[in-house]
Formats: sequence, structure tokens, C-alpha cells
Amino acid sequence: MAHRYLQRAGFTVIARNYRPGADSEIDIVARQGEITVFVEVKSRTSAEFGSPDRAIDQEKRKHILRAAQSFMTRAGIDWNQVRFDVISVVFSDPPEIDHLQDAFFEGRAV
Repeated sequence: MAHRYLQRAGFTVIARNYRPGADSEIDIVARQGEITVFVEVKSRTSAEFGSPDRAIDQEKRKHILRAAQSFMTRAGIDWNQVRFDVISVVFSDPPEIDHLQDAFFEGRAV
């Protein structure tokens, strides 16, 4: 669902479930113009206990950063050309999708 959302929004998805090691993963790697966007996708069946993105703690951010650094090294991407987004999905009827751009490590792609 998040993949289709990004495509409809004009992103080009270049990788899914990128996993350079056992303890790090990026759900979606996409391009928006010249910017590489690392996207963490979180979902819940309801918003009763808050937005799904609240599940991204400091430890999870470290894992995302580790995977992103691996991807950037392999692809020759500069730190100033990346952004970290979060897509929250609540499986209500109809499903709700919230796209938080530059969700953490603010100001990377300036």
C-alpha cells in the first residue's frame, strides 16, 4: 500500500526491504527528483493507541541509519542528498495513510 502511495505521489521506488545486515533494514528506498528517500513504514489496525509512527524509537532510528549508510556507500550517494520519511498506515475503512517527510535527521536533503 505504501509502495503504491509513493508511486502515485511521483516517487520512483528503487528498493524494498533493503537489508544489509541482520539488525538493520529499510522498508522502501525511493527517489524524488534528485533526493534519495529512505522510508520507514509502520501500520496498525486502528489508531486507538496512537499513530503507528510512535513505534519508531531511538534504537529503530539507529538501525535505519545503519542500513541507509550502507545503501549510500554502495550507491555513492552523498549525505546531503537523502531524506528520511515515515509512512503510517491505519487499516481502517477506508485505510488512512499519513506521509511524514523529513521525519527524523531533519534537514538532510536541503
